[in-house]
Amino acid sequence: MSIMIELPPELEQKLSTEASQLNLSLSDYILRILLSEEIVKNLPKTGAELVNYWQNEGVINSCPDITDMGVGAQKLLIIQRFEL
Repeated sequence: MSIMIELPPELEQKLSTEASQLNLSLSDYILRILLSEEIVKNLPKTGAELVNYWQNEGVINSCPDITDMGVGAQKLLIIQRFEL
């Protein structure tokens, strides 16, 4: 489906800038924004839902090289500090 909308020039410029920073076309970026609202509505509400979500996304057990989670978390914190 195609929809034509008139955007104020300032908003169009802002969205275009954000889209280019992500290497997306303006229409793809706007679609991403619209889809993200649906994601936000369906966020996990309990710990069990959150674990299930991360399992489905393949995040849990995605770093088999990290055998000690405490050490892994410390490494991430150190890396994050250097990136700031």
